[in-house]
Amino acid sequence: MDEQVLREFVPKQLELDSFQGTTWVSLVAFTMENIRPRILPSFEPISNFHEVNIRTYVRPNDKPGVYFLSIESSKRLSTWIARTVSELPYRYSNIQRTANNYTVDNSEYGDNLSIDYENLRPVAKKTNLDKWLTERYALYQDSESRINKFEIHHLEWPIEEITIKNLTCKYSRFEKLLTGQPNLAHWSNGVKVIAWDKEKTGYNMA
Repeated sequence: MDEQVLREFVPKQLELDSFQGTTWVSLVAFTMENIRPRILPSFEPISNFHEVNIRTYVRPNDKPGVYFLSIESSKRLSTWIARTVSELPYRYSNIQRTANNYTVDNSEYGDNLSIDYENLRPVAKKTNLDKWLTERYALYQDSESRINKFEIHHLEWPIEEITIKNLTCKYSRFEKLLTGQPNLAHWSNGVKVIAWDKEKTGYNMA
């Protein structure tokens, strides 16, 4: 991704991270399961939902993390709760998932995503780029008044190579970022994640 183009979408307070001088944008489609606060049990109608996020990579104060350009959730109530509690940019979209397809439709924004893919083989040895993209243990996000930080913990993502057979990716707000075929594609059977509540950073939104 061209750094000057990407800079338009990320608050100036956050330093963009790069791999060997190149900045990246990723689209991650997955399913949340058994999401809950530490003191409460999970509740399937709220705790399980499909999600798609569009992210890039930042490194404020030399602490690498991710920054979400967009987050979509498949359940309206889950979307509202997540956005209210976390201040992350959640929005509702109609998301459908089958064994080898992920489809997203958002009539409000005119966004559409459809991915048909085929799993190939587990990645025997991750490249440095694979690890750079997936091993991120902090999240930075802007609210109306400040930038928040979330600490995150998970084991390394197990990843497999995939072939994308068909891809439609139309996000009008990000047409400068999501163009052509992706440079890299992976599939993962998932990891357990622990996230801590947001904390204020020293960055205020002006």
